[in-house]
Amino acid sequence: MTKPAIPILDLKPQIQELWPQFQAAFERVMASGHFILGPEVQAFEREAAEYLGVGHAIGLNSGTDALYIALRSLGIGPGDEVITSPFTFFATAEAISHVGATPVFVDIQEGTFNLDPVLLEAAITRRTKAIIPVHLFGRPCDMDRILALAEAHSLKVVEDCAQSFGATWQGRQTGSMGDFGCFSFFPTKNLSAFGDGGMLVTNDARLADEARMLRAHGSRKKYHNEVIGYNSRLDEMHAAMLRIKLPWIDVWNGKRREISQEYLNRLKSMTGLVLPAMVEGHVFHQFTIRVLDGRRDAVQKNLQAAGIGTMVYYPVPVHRLRVYQESHAAASCPVAESSAEEVLSLPIWPELKDQGCLEKIIEALRDALA
Repeated sequence: MTKPAIPILDLKPQIQELWPQFQAAFERVMASGHFILGPEVQAFEREAAEYLGVGHAIGLNSGTDALYIALRSLGIGPGDEVITSPFTFFATAEAISHVGATPVFVDIQEGTFNLDPVLLEAAITRRTKAIIPVHLFGRPCDMDRILALAEAHSLKVVEDCAQSFGATWQGRQTGSMGDFGCFSFFPTKNLSAFGDGGMLVTNDARLADEARMLRAHGSRKKYHNEVIGYNSRLDEMHAAMLRIKLPWIDVWNGKRREISQEYLNRLKSMTGLVLPAMVEGHVFHQFTIRVLDGRRDAVQKNLQAAGIGTMVYYPVPVHRLRVYQESHAAASCPVAESSAEEVLSLPIWPELKDQGCLEKIIEALRDALA
C-alpha cells in the first residue's frame, strides 16, 4: 500500500523541534548507566502527579498494564463484574478478563462515543464491583453522573485515560477523579513516549503502594515477593523523553482544539456527515466524524486515493469481537454497533495547519463525498 501524502499522524515536526533536548536527555541517561526505575522515572512521576493534580503517579510498561494493575490493586477478580464501554480498544475489556472478572458492556451515547450514564444503573448487579469509563478520542466522560452512581452503589471507578492526557471535566484532569486513572504513552498518544509506556495515578496512598508492589513482581523489597505480580516498569529513557514533552502538552492540546474547530467550521456545510462537538476539556486525540448512509468505506477509499490517511477506530465493537462473541451474544449496544459502521478519523496533529495540510484534507473530503 502506498504511503499517504498526508498521514493520519505526523510526529516528525515535534521530534525536530525538540531534538536538541531529546539528544541531551539521551546522553544524560546513557552516561548514568541507570535504565530502569531510576531518577528520571521518579522525577517524571512527581511532575506528572503535579500536572494531573493527584497524590501518586506510578510509571508502568504500558497503558494496558495500568488497567490490569488498577483492577488487581482494587481486589477485583473471579466472580466480579466490571461495567465498561463496548466502543474502545480491546485492552479495556481484556484487562477485566485478565484478572478473572467479567466485562459488562453498556452502550455509548451517540453524540459523544462515551459510556451512556443513563444506561449504567440498569446494568448494576450484586456482582458489580467497578466501572471503567473510557474518555474516548480525548473527550471526557460525564464523570459527575458516573461518580454519583458509583458512590450510591459502593462501586470503584477506574478511568481509562489512554487517549485523554490533559483533558478535563469541570476543571478536573481526567484520571484524577476515580480510584485510579490509567494512562498510555504509546507513540500515537497526545503525550507519547518512543515506544510503549504507561502510568497509573491515584490519590489513595494504600492503593499506590499496592500498585508499586505489583509492577515489580509483587515485591516491596527485592527478592521478597509477596504476591504474583508483573514486570511492568517504565524505562528511564522513556521517562526522560516524556519529561521534555510534558511542559508542552497544553500547547499541543490547544493546537489540536484549534485544528478541530477549523475542521468543524469547514465541514459543517457538507451533507452526509455527523461531526464531533467542541466541548470544554476535549483534547481531540482523534478527530472522528461519522459518514452516513453506508458510505464510510467508499469515502475512506476515495481519500486514500487522494493521498489522505484515515483510520477507523473501531471497526468492531468489543462485545462483537470473536473472543467475546459467544459469552456476550445477548449484549445489546446498538449505538456502538452503528458507530462502528460509520466512524472515520481524519488526520490530526498539533502542526497540521502549519504544514498546510488542512486545506488539502478538506478539499479531498469534499470530493470524496461528491
